[in-house]
Amino acid sequence: MKRTLLLPVSALLLAVAGCANQTVVRQVDDREPRTLSDQGDPERRARVRLELAALYFSRGQTTTALDEVKRALAAKPDLAEAFGLRGSIYAGMGEPALAEESFQRALQLAPRDGDTMHNYGWFLCQQKRYPEADAQFTAALAQPQYRDLVRTLLVQGICQARAGRWPEAERTLARSYELDPSNPVTAYNLSDVLLRRGELERARFYVGRINAVQEQTTAQSLWLAARIESKLGNASSLQDLGRQLRERFPQSTEALQFERGRFDE
Repeated sequence: MKRTLLLPVSALLLAVAGCANQTVVRQVDDREPRTLSDQGDPERRARVRLELAALYFSRGQTTTALDEVKRALAAKPDLAEAFGLRGSIYAGMGEPALAEESFQRALQLAPRDGDTMHNYGWFLCQQKRYPEADAQFTAALAQPQYRDLVRTLLVQGICQARAGRWPEAERTLARSYELDPSNPVTAYNLSDVLLRRGELERARFYVGRINAVQEQTTAQSLWLAARIESKLGNASSLQDLGRQLRERFPQSTEALQFERGRFDE
């Protein structure tokens, strides 16, 4: 199951196949791609339930999502994707032991599933089990058919930063940015890492890309830019950022921090 900051990781919505209100008699050509209509009834029922579970989970309805996952597994007990989604749901419900059990079962059934590795890695990162998380992200990236490289590199870089591994975090986030330079979440996290490494001009460049687009600008991105300008000693730029914070995000924590001058915290 897939999932996107300015942080965390939601379940992937599977494509829902429509049901026609007519009977069609046909022969199945072995060369045709398999679809839900080619699957036996238990598997079809399981996948429909799984689609509903993913939809409910994306809306924050975790209890209902869990019920649908249980129904999916009742129909098809070896459905790896259901165990993977169940792991994410349990993690969201604050049940780490049950989440761990579900993720491991999913990987037993589908040991090369990059989506499960990604989600399991993010769960481990949230549990501060950083080396194990990094191993899962690396394994996902190594899968030949895995296509969500940008997403996994982003969360791997965030996790490396949380572990205080700044050089690795910079390299990982820079690679993610190269693959998708339009992603403001990647630019923000890369800028933050560069600030912590003392690379002020480079940090200013990446956060400046975010703040140059009004729709992407947030209180967090303005505050990050303010911290960088404070380090650089640019008083005029600093005051302009403060004005933007007061005018656009007057009730934010970042605006309060600016007024109190807490640039080094």
